[in-house]
Amino acid sequence: MNCDEFVELVTVFLDGAMDEPTELRFLTHLTRCEDCETCLDQFRQTIAVLGELPRSLPAQSLPGEARDRLRGAFRALRRG
Repeated sequence: MNCDEFVELVTVFLDGAMDEPTELRFLTHLTRCEDCETCLDQFRQTIAVLGELPRSLPAQSLPGEARDRLRGAFRALRRG
């Protein structure tokens, strides 16, 4: 598995919807690639930040702290 394939499959992995052979390839790549490890961590951080938001909150009114954390996660992803 290469890094492009890894990134395409991150959400499938996080959803627990990956078949066993693909998951093995995914995890094997993860153990060998620090950049993809960082990418997976950034996805998890983004999910955690979004999970803290109230469900009734309109998208255009994100609290400043949540908006800043998301921006930081996306900036780190671009640098990675």
